[in-house]
Amino acid sequence: MNLLRLLIALLGLAPALLLAASLRCENRLISTGDSTHEVLAKCGEPASRDLLGYRERRDDWGFHHELVVEEWVYGPRNGMYYFLRFEGNRLVGIDSRRVQ
Repeated sequence: MNLLRLLIALLGLAPALLLAASLRCENRLISTGDSTHEVLAKCGEPASRDLLGYRERRDDWGFHHELVVEEWVYGPRNGMYYFLRFEGNRLVGIDSRRVQ
């Protein structure tokens, strides 16, 4: 019985987790996994772009690749700033913060 309640609670959180990984730009939607080109086409130029550094990643065959890590900032939109993190030209994270 407790396992069933836990499962129902976790399923209830699933939509919130999906929303956290997407952002609406006008009438277009961007999501994690989108390329920098797709984000630019849908959202336009960000208010700022920052090079955060580089990250080393190993692929499925054991080869090492160095990826550029960038943060783009959009906003303020209705009092919110949106921070998009890219690794190797792919969107890997979306965060938002209210303007103080």
